Amino acid sequence: MKKINLLHTIISAAFLLISCNDFLDTMPDDRAEINSVEKVTALLVSAYPTGCPAVMMEMSSDNTMDNGKQWSARSQVQEDAYLWKDITTTDNDTPQDIWNNHYLAVAAANQVLAAIEEMGNPENLQAQKGEALLCRAYSMFAMSNVFCLPYNPDTAGKDFGLPYPEKPETQVLGQYERGTMAELYEKIDNDIKAGLALVNDQIYTVPKYHFNKKAAYAFAARFNLYYQKPDKVIEYANVVLGNNAEAALRNWYAIYSAASDVSLRVNMYVNDSENANLLIMPTYSPWAYMHGPYNQGRRYGNSRTLFMNESARVTGLWGVYTNRFYPAASVWGYEEKFSMAKISIGYFEYTDKVQGIGYVHTMTVPLTADETLLCRAEAYILKKDYANAVADINAWIHTHSVEKKMFTQDEIVDFYDKQTYMPTVPASATDRKIKKKINPQGFTIEAGVQENLIQCILHLRRIETMHEGLRWQDIKRYGIEISHNRDGLTPDILTVNDLRRAIQIPQDVISAGLTANPR
Repeated sequence: MKKINLLHTIISAAFLLISCNDFLDTMPDDRAEINSVEKVTALLVSAYPTGCPAVMMEMSSDNTMDNGKQWSARSQVQEDAYLWKDITTTDNDTPQDIWNNHYLAVAAANQVLAAIEEMGNPENLQAQKGEALLCRAYSMFAMSNVFCLPYNPDTAGKDFGLPYPEKPETQVLGQYERGTMAELYEKIDNDIKAGLALVNDQIYTVPKYHFNKKAAYAFAARFNLYYQKPDKVIEYANVVLGNNAEAALRNWYAIYSAASDVSLRVNMYVNDSENANLLIMPTYSPWAYMHGPYNQGRRYGNSRTLFMNESARVTGLWGVYTNRFYPAASVWGYEEKFSMAKISIGYFEYTDKVQGIGYVHTMTVPLTADETLLCRAEAYILKKDYANAVADINAWIHTHSVEKKMFTQDEIVDFYDKQTYMPTVPASATDRKIKKKINPQGFTIEAGVQENLIQCILHLRRIETMHEGLRWQDIKRYGIEISHNRDGLTPDILTVNDLRRAIQIPQDVISAGLTANPR
């Protein structure tokens, strides 16, 4: 594969900023030298990405439709992502923004690891070392979900991966190449395993803003689900969920018993006191405005049509949603975009109060016990351990609905077996269904019991992860063909082998010589 002399200006600048500068004989400020436990710990704050890939992934998925030319997009990235076009703008939530801030996080993690090594790898810095390894793995995994095709063992040896820096840069002209998905996933896996062995909650004041133990194991469970290693998914998820999975899940009853106020309920959702929240991450993103109950970006959204016919408000195992199904019981917004109360607007940071410009801080919860449970349930189904899978499905339904009815395997299978497949291009709202044909990438699903249980998991995951971007990953992993309607034009179809499933890497990185995703 072609090597590149300049991966990205911002990365090299960041590496130079936080590494030793040979141009100076002495440090102008002793804080620039990472030589103590306190300085290493402080630098780890920069090892978490501040970008929000959910915008591009939600717009690319089937959680969005074109509501018509009478509405406008909030930004060019919103429209381009929906149209599956290469995105060349450079605002928040664009490929360049995601690329920059995730590689900056990797740079900080590498500097921490180098500093620990230079200090003799002391015992009192092993927890920080574990956190740095997990942070590096997380950023690389997050970028692979945006810029790469899904991991497929049959093609991973040739599918494009991403450059994986493992040491701080000390020169602007470094040598990088994309490598393969097999190489990328192997490196992520190695970092996760090493990090899990070292993580320690005792070093944190507020553990949920860091890779605490449960967050680390939840991340490992999701990664191994995508890596197609179900035994590892179950092993890691068990650490998160303990002996009583229901007790580990979100208290939806408390949220929906609170006053019907979107800000109140969002704040309850993202609060670090919520047991189900494992990792809380602040980002620079207007996503909370774009998907939320605000008069912005209404052309492309999770409309009433989708909500009522494909996802959260469809009649399910639990019956009709009214007063029985918590996440869908209360939504805010417009017909063009229904919004669940889960992505928080933190605050607006002014860079120029006179002009009224600055940065929007959005609070997200990228790792939760509820999603981890569904990872484990899917892994059980892949192993044909249907009894445990059904137990996990029931645990999820119990915590998400008023009625605590238990469903048998036969009842679940029968319900999804009776659903008809949605056509790739629906002619009307009534053509939209919860069940779509699957084409698993690198693994097989048997017709009958196994497929219908997987259809159940895909339905529950779509509801659970709404607004978070993970539906796009399920579409990729299961090779689900979808279409996007376009006002005044014929619908655009994303086929099983459509290379647009890997979002294009930033244009300036391509211009610098890194191989672009094929189109």
